[in-house]
This record gives sequence, structure tokens and C-alpha cells, in this order.
Amino acid sequence: MAHVQSTLITIKEAANKGLGVFAVRRIPKDAEIERVPVLILPEDDIYGQDRTSKLAGYVFEWEEGEIALALGYGSLYNHSFKPNAQYWREGDDTQIYVALRDIEPGEEITINYNRDLDNHDDVGFEVV
Repeated sequence: MAHVQSTLITIKEAANKGLGVFAVRRIPKDAEIERVPVLILPEDDIYGQDRTSKLAGYVFEWEEGEIALALGYGSLYNHSFKPNAQYWREGDDTQIYVALRDIEPGEEITINYNRDLDNHDDVGFEVV
């Protein structure tokens, strides 16, 4: 699959979160923000025995015993329990990010790491 980087977004520092994904221009509700390829890896290759890999904070759960590293900006979206975007899988090697509402230029684009918008389960860190 050929990958073309989205012109709707950029990466910059997000207050108290490290890097984040931000809108460059207005993104209308339901617009596709980004479509990215993913690398599927065995969970143990990333987490290891002590679960301290620097990559651990940038991967998504996939199938049993597997994790996915989203390319493009896919692994840089920050978490929110009130996200303005959602993501889902397409096939075995693609993840898609779509706007849940209009997103204004300069606004950070966030997703719920639990995938389900109503799921407020612990995500492994304090939510800012």
C-alpha cells in the first residue's frame, strides 16, 4: 500500500503530553484525517519481559499476542475521554482516523485509546 502523508495535520508539542497531532486547517466532521499503514509485531518484541520499551507508549493492541505500530502520525495522537477523532482498523494492515466533529486549525486532535468512545477504562497513565 502506498502511503501519502495527510496535509490536514502536523506534529508539535502538546502541553504536558509531549508530541501531539494538530490540525493545520479546518477539518469537517466525518472527514478522513489520516490513513496509515501499520506494522504488526509480536507483543513480546515490544514489551519484553520488563515492559519498559520506549515503543510501548506508541503501539496499539491488535490481535491476541500482537501489537501494531501505526506509521505516518498514527502513533502520535494523544488520548482523551472526550476525543474529537476516532480510529479503526481497515483490513490487516491499515488504521484510519476520522473527525468526530469539526476540528479547527491549531486544535489538537485526540482519540480515545480504548477505541470505544464510551469506554473510560484506565489507559495506564494519568489523563491530563
